[in-house]
Amino acid sequence: MPEMKYRRLGASGLKVSEVCLGSWLTYGNATENETAELCIDRAYELGINFFDTANGYARGKSEEVVGKALRKYPRDSYVVATKVFFPMNDGPMPNNRGLSRKHILEQCNASLKRLGLDYIDIYQCHRYDTETPLEETLRALDDLVTQGKVLYVGFSQWSEHQIADAVAMQTRLNLDRFVSSQPLYNILHRELEKNVMPVCEREGIGQIVYSPLAQGILTGKYKPGQPLPADSRAADPRQNQFLRLNDEVLEKVQKLTPIAESCGLSLAQLALAWCLRKQNVSSVIIGASRPSQVDENAAAAGAVLSPETLRAIDETMA
Repeated sequence: MPEMKYRRLGASGLKVSEVCLGSWLTYGNATENETAELCIDRAYELGINFFDTANGYARGKSEEVVGKALRKYPRDSYVVATKVFFPMNDGPMPNNRGLSRKHILEQCNASLKRLGLDYIDIYQCHRYDTETPLEETLRALDDLVTQGKVLYVGFSQWSEHQIADAVAMQTRLNLDRFVSSQPLYNILHRELEKNVMPVCEREGIGQIVYSPLAQGILTGKYKPGQPLPADSRAADPRQNQFLRLNDEVLEKVQKLTPIAESCGLSLAQLALAWCLRKQNVSSVIIGASRPSQVDENAAAAGAVLSPETLRAIDETMA
């Protein structure tokens, strides 16, 4: 097994493993708690020090599972990222969502309790809130940093204009600056490179990319014209609502397999290494429902793709 590699998160001094274990659609939801803990333990053994969750994942249950699994390890040996934005319960509760000061502070305290932690390493705005003044959001995040409840702040799925406006305001008001962006990015979805990544590179914000395997499509397990594997995410109605499968895409993905083999990599490892070719990508978030998946994906750390390999991937996916 290759040695895990670490990168700085943006321009900060925080170092995170190139591979991050996430809990979206898995821990506290589709994966049994005991299995989730085995995956987290295996990740830790392999040198993964970065674990991503959110209060909205399984309405807090994911945070509970992640926090319980990590409690056995020294606090300074791992990095936890969680998020705030989405409602945590149903009903007519107008302040139970968004990025108002009220919602941010209440949910930060709730996340700390569920995780069983004194502080959150990276606290991220799960989406942009058009109904709350940006200054209110940024001052609330800065207060959490001042209070020691949060060490670093970031966001997920913000546009380049939203990012630029926020960083300019943070600079002008001398507020703690964003260091992380959590966007969708993979071989099938490259929109990040056009506008968001250049802004983040300029402002010292690192990418923590989610769905680098396109929710399993880039593992090659889905074959064109064939039934979905019974144990796959696509066959599970609890998990497949975000999955987009069509034979044209699947046929292109199959053509990536010999490219991966020529590099001595699995298709999944090739897809992860492709994301990590960008220095602005600090880490790729993987999901795992069994420890063997952690083993395979962690082995992508440190893999370097040649210019010829990158050209072959571009030509295949064109």
